[in-house]
Amino acid sequence: TCRFTSVLSPRHASLTEMGLLSLLRGLRKSEKEARILVLGLDNAGKTTCLKQLSNEEISHVVPTQGFNIKSLVQDGFKLNVWDIGGQKTIRPYWRNYFENTDCLIYVIDSADSKRVEEAGVELNKLLEDDKLAGVPVLVLANKQDLINAMKPKEIITSLQLMNIPKDRKWMIAPCSAKTGSGLSPALEWLIKTLNVKKTEKKEK
Repeated sequence: TCRFTSVLSPRHASLTEMGLLSLLRGLRKSEKEARILVLGLDNAGKTTCLKQLSNEEISHVVPTQGFNIKSLVQDGFKLNVWDIGGQKTIRPYWRNYFENTDCLIYVIDSADSKRVEEAGVELNKLLEDDKLAGVPVLVLANKQDLINAMKPKEIITSLQLMNIPKDRKWMIAPCSAKTGSGLSPALEWLIKTLNVKKTEKKEK
């Protein structure tokens, strides 16, 4: 079972909030706690995916202006999920949220082939950033319920996921935030990957 608790939902991540962000990032994480960063272009369905996982109402989801923080408890893991807006005006501030990220969830609109290239460009920027070096990536290929949705193999090619270095774990999960299809297997992969990461860290 999983449970989401809304912690903070400001409309804008202004400079006055940077002190709060630093404080939240600096909080000591427990052994079974992880920080998850959710990014993607606007209208990809990031917030809807999270609401679907928490069994919240999804009929009136508005674009995220700034960021939301939710806490998800799954299989003994407490996931602190940071859902960041994807508008062009917000993307330059994505980097403010990279620190201490344990896993990156990148959501794309599989049915919007015209923006897949743009999504790929933004993803590559993330993968090249030193603050996210080696961080596992879960690509949610959302809106698979639509008839014109691209298939996972097409998305892998378009996003050039096959070029991701072997030392970085990644997975593409076809899903639908509207129906909830595909989200559970994606979450299972996430938990498994986090467990492996925690074990490897202990052994070092």
